[in-house]
Amino acid sequence: MSDEPSAADEIMDGVYRALRAHGYADATMQDIADECSKSKSLLHYHYDTKEDLLVAFLDHVISDSERRIAAHADDPPAERLAGFIGWFVFERQAVDREAFHIALLELRTQGPFNEPIREQLVRSDRLLRGTVVDILESGIEAGVFRDVDVEETAALLVATLDGARTRQITLSGGADDAADGEGFGRDRSDDSSPDDSSPDDSSPDDSSPDDSSPDDSPSGTFDAADRPEPTYTRAVAEATLRRIVDPLLAEGVELPSLEVGIAEMAPEGGGRTENGDADE
Repeated sequence: MSDEPSAADEIMDGVYRALRAHGYADATMQDIADECSKSKSLLHYHYDTKEDLLVAFLDHVISDSERRIAAHADDPPAERLAGFIGWFVFERQAVDREAFHIALLELRTQGPFNEPIREQLVRSDRLLRGTVVDILESGIEAGVFRDVDVEETAALLVATLDGARTRQITLSGGADDAADGEGFGRDRSDDSSPDDSSPDDSSPDDSSPDDSSPDDSPSGTFDAADRPEPTYTRAVAEATLRRIVDPLLAEGVELPSLEVGIAEMAPEGGGRTENGDADE
């Protein structure tokens, strides 16, 4: 069996690259043809309009997301949930991925006016919320999560992550740029008020670097001094683990690492899989 992409896959890759380069409104059938090395007449042979092709592309992206989610169906529930959360993180170097999602955001605005596009968006939303529901139900059955309203929790989690992604790609800022206060995304659980301690209460040994290490910090947190300012999606993902996922965990279950989650759900290789984000 050949691993070579089919003509349909090549066309879908061309749509991905054209959207990334030109956006939804400005991408033309000729742009797509140029990106996939096909003739414009061939595209029109299979798809009457750009809209028809974009609807097929949404179907392709969502189907790919379904396959990737299914591939992790047997993973431990807490790790699956961390992977789902990590899927929404856009790092600063992910310029192409962010450009693609800007185009998809344009496409999403057509949902209220275009029934075929709306149907695909509804399908995507059901996939996202349904995935979280499945993870939570599996975790509750396995004793990993407490017994909670899975539908309500899934809706909250998806809305939080999707909103963070939308805010980042529209404002294109870091955590501090998009937050009202300083230090958004930093774990404040160990913060103390000025009255809790003073220089007179501490000894030189209290600040010794040997007294603590990154391994001593709560799982899912980070020291802002040890790495660059997080993007907004990363900051929200970290906060989601602490504020939403951690309270769900049964006693004795360790909070999974966001880094592990990101690695778990990262596409393998490039090419055809690079457009397989679980969204839109």
